[in-house]
Amino acid sequence: MPEFLLPDLGEGLTEAEIVRWLVEVGEEITVDQPVVEVETAKAAVEVPSPFAGTVSARHGEAGQTLAVGAPLITVAESGFREPGVVSAGSGNVLIGYGTPERRNHRRRGRRGSAGTAVLDRPVAVPEGARPGVISPLVRKFARDNGVDLAAVTGSGPGGIIRRADVEAALGAVTAVVPAPREGDRDRRIPLQGLRKTVAEKLATSRREIPEATVWVDADVTGLLAARAEINERDPERPVSLLSLFARFTVAGLRRYPELNSRVEGDEIVVLGAIHLGFAAQTERGLVVPVVHDADRLSTRGLAERIGARTAAARDGKLGPGDLTGGTFTVNNYGVFGVDGSAAIINHPEAAILGIGRIIERPWVVGGEVVPRKVCQLTLAFDHRVCDGGTAGGFLRFVADCAESPLSALGEL
Repeated sequence: MPEFLLPDLGEGLTEAEIVRWLVEVGEEITVDQPVVEVETAKAAVEVPSPFAGTVSARHGEAGQTLAVGAPLITVAESGFREPGVVSAGSGNVLIGYGTPERRNHRRRGRRGSAGTAVLDRPVAVPEGARPGVISPLVRKFARDNGVDLAAVTGSGPGGIIRRADVEAALGAVTAVVPAPREGDRDRRIPLQGLRKTVAEKLATSRREIPEATVWVDADVTGLLAARAEINERDPERPVSLLSLFARFTVAGLRRYPELNSRVEGDEIVVLGAIHLGFAAQTERGLVVPVVHDADRLSTRGLAERIGARTAAARDGKLGPGDLTGGTFTVNNYGVFGVDGSAAIINHPEAAILGIGRIIERPWVVGGEVVPRKVCQLTLAFDHRVCDGGTAGGFLRFVADCAESPLSALGEL
């Protein structure tokens, strides 16, 4: 009886966590039928079988992490074909692929790139029934933190309990729990999935990149007024402040291309295209969606692309291709109410621009102290690719654009 192995997931991914099994031992399956839902560092996806037959064994339980090439299921075959070989009426066996017919009928919920899917369908909960939990990860999170799901009110469709509901319940419990005493149980959070990938990338950045940070305060009063005027002219296609800073960043990278680079061995590779990443906080954690070829987009085009990527990130619809290939990152940590931060560079990039909160401060204008809207901008950069003159020049250029936005946008 052949064993179906966890296929190559692409994008350098080497392992995946079992979220839930979609088939039972003894069940008859068909070619391209999804048999298990797994979560990688990039997305949650369903894995289709490359052959038909009867499931005789499942290898692994929910919450277990499997390496690429490890057995998934054993099947008493009735229509075996080699993984990766496409035959009539069937599809590629790699994650997220299948026949168009089966994708239409079997896949459901949020969709990512290349047909990947993340389960998020409304489920009706009968009156008086126990609250529903779709995600095994939410159940595991509740179990690890000692939260009784029977006491949690779900905010999802039909009363489905989401991670945010468990976190809210956990926060309420924590608020009344006394300070930990010696002997109290510690809580362990496994580094796996997205959290593990982010941790490894941040550690690599700190280990390999000799970074330095420069910062400047910018009067963005005019930028706020310009944005309001732009959006008033076309309210159906709004432009965010992040989009305007992204536009200035792209222009700055054209003038200072050394910051759009990476170090490979004994060489600095100055990249021709600008693929702009921006940090986004989601329920799954911190992700960096990428707007590819950002230097070819207009201001509104860039705003629309950023808006679409942000919405997809919040809905969990980003695929691996939407999260890779960045050459420079913008981080708007001002949304968290902080002024500045020495952000960690998104390895293997060479720099990251940080945007602090915008607050009213006393500012000297024409010899008089007046209240102005001020924002702190920071740039963390790889000191191997450039010196302070280049980094300071880039940051000053972005700040000047923010202080004189109409003149800047007219020339960009």
